[in-house]
Amino acid sequence: MDYVWYLFRFDGRINRARCWLALLIVICWMIFLSLVLFGGAHLFGATMPKQFDVGPNRVFDFIDPAAWRSLTANTTALFVQMVETPLFLWVYLATSVKRLHDRNKSGWWLLLFFALPGLYSQFGDRVGHWLGDWATMVFGLNAFVFTIWGFIEMYCLRGTRGTNRFGADPLAPRDTRPGWDQQSEIEMVPNKANADLPKIAFPRGDYFGQTSESNGH
Repeated sequence: MDYVWYLFRFDGRINRARCWLALLIVICWMIFLSLVLFGGAHLFGATMPKQFDVGPNRVFDFIDPAAWRSLTANTTALFVQMVETPLFLWVYLATSVKRLHDRNKSGWWLLLFFALPGLYSQFGDRVGHWLGDWATMVFGLNAFVFTIWGFIEMYCLRGTRGTNRFGADPLAPRDTRPGWDQQSEIEMVPNKANADLPKIAFPRGDYFGQTSESNGH
């Protein structure tokens, strides 16, 4: 499997199993990279944060002034966040877009399946102060509906059968037979000259001279 295409590119399709595998890879990377970065920071005497969360949804911390102030309070946490979040977000978006392609949907559906729930998770407790309780309820209901819908769409339902507008079916059996080589089919190999002609042996000596002498006698 081409892991560069699988984890970092946005074209093509992947099935449910590979979408779940990508989620597992992101979680393992988050744990491993966090241990490496925090371990290196500890060796250099940096101050460790008391609490730290990682994941693609942490990208909303960068647009939230309150969360940004808490991040900048600890430079170690800010450094780890700035290293990990773009990587994990890219992998999550690339694999999710390909999974939506498998469902014959555009990657723009992530605005509803990922961005809307993420914004509510980040700002939901403050929407009431800005827009009122009704806006909070409507915002929360929409975020809940699209969270469930997105989970079922990307992680539970089978992709469209056969080729769709985004590529071939990843579950379709692949033809491993060698392709037809037209050039070899029309190539004509000439037979060797005189390969099958019968061989005729002639007597040695001056045959014509002997014939003339016998006619003279």
